[in-house]
Amino acid sequence: MRLIKSRSLATAACRAGHVRVNGEKVKAAQAVRVGDEVRVREAGFDKIVVVGAILSKRVSAPVAAASYTDLTPPPPPREELALAPMRDRGAGRPTKRERRDLEKLRGRDSVDE
Repeated sequence: MRLIKSRSLATAACRAGHVRVNGEKVKAAQAVRVGDEVRVREAGFDKIVVVGAILSKRVSAPVAAASYTDLTPPPPPREELALAPMRDRGAGRPTKRERRDLEKLRGRDSVDE
C-alpha cells in the first residue's frame, strides 16, 4: 500500500513492532483484508489507514493512495512540540519516573504492549 518507502524498510518496521493491523503487532508476511485498520509508527506519530482495496501488484503512489482511507489525526502545532522538557546536557540518563513522565507527555502511555 506504499505506506513505507521500501519493502525492506517495511519489513524492518514490522520486526521492530511499529506496524499494527487491527491493534495487533504483525509480521511482514501478514495478509490484510478490506476494512482492516493499519497503524504505522513513523517519526514518533502513528499513521492510521483503513484498507479500501487490495492491490495485486506494486503501483504508483497516487493509485496506492486511492486504495486506502487515511484517518491520521493532524500533527500537533509546533508550539506544543516546543514545550517538551529537555534535560540538561550531561545530566545523565533519566530516572524511571522521568521516563514515564516523558512517555505520558508524548502520548505513548496508552499503547498496550
